[in-house]
Amino acid sequence: MGKVIAIANQKGGVGKTTTCVNLAASMAATKRKVLVIDLDPQGNATMASGIDKYQVLNTAYELLVDELPFEQVVERETSGGYDLIAGNGDVTAAEIKLMEVFAREVRLRTALSGVRDYYDYIFIDCPPSLNLLTVNAMSAADSVLVPMQCEYFALEGLTALVDTISKLAAVVNPDLKIEGILRTMYDHRNRLSSDVSDQLKSHFGDKVYRTVIPRNVRLAEAPSFGQPAMYYDKSSLGAKAYLALAGEILRREELSADSSETSEQLV
Repeated sequence: MGKVIAIANQKGGVGKTTTCVNLAASMAATKRKVLVIDLDPQGNATMASGIDKYQVLNTAYELLVDELPFEQVVERETSGGYDLIAGNGDVTAAEIKLMEVFAREVRLRTALSGVRDYYDYIFIDCPPSLNLLTVNAMSAADSVLVPMQCEYFALEGLTALVDTISKLAAVVNPDLKIEGILRTMYDHRNRLSSDVSDQLKSHFGDKVYRTVIPRNVRLAEAPSFGQPAMYYDKSSLGAKAYLALAGEILRREELSADSSETSEQLV
């Protein structure tokens, strides 16, 4: 069964969509089957995947509200080599419509139940707020990947997000956990970045990825060309960093699987 990872942070501008698109493209480059779900009404992940959010026929709205079959909603011709459930302004209306339906918190989990076996990874790009769309994402997810800048106020936001994840786990998804914390837009020349990074590692330990995403012009430029960074400029520091992140996540999965097998053998 594929792993579902929600990419979330209640603070905007932290590289959430950039992480979703580039991590998905990096995983797809390793021959994994990958799906991206754009739950952000801004539709940035959709545009960065080479799909025109203004021209797409069906979006996450139709999947969640109209309950269209998955095959009628999924886009398979993306620039990143992964499949996509597109998002645009219509997704804003989905939140309003969902308020009127039964089991509104688990619509996405239900929609994905029949396709999880087809994918190795499913990444959900969440809105930068705690709303019903984010609740749906975390209800469907196995874990949450948190991108954050190494700034003082980001630490406060992270504390609030961790509390939110704990509350949602108690109510809608008891298996939900933090997948990892990713330091984005990192500038090693900045003393504050180093200090906040040290605090993160001290408090969250192994949950903080060793991979760091640097500030990189190519990462910022790539979405305007409808491409992940690795296809826009594969030699860029940003593209290499996300490939490294994909490798780190895969290694963690392997270590976790080996540890589980060893535990079972000892029982």
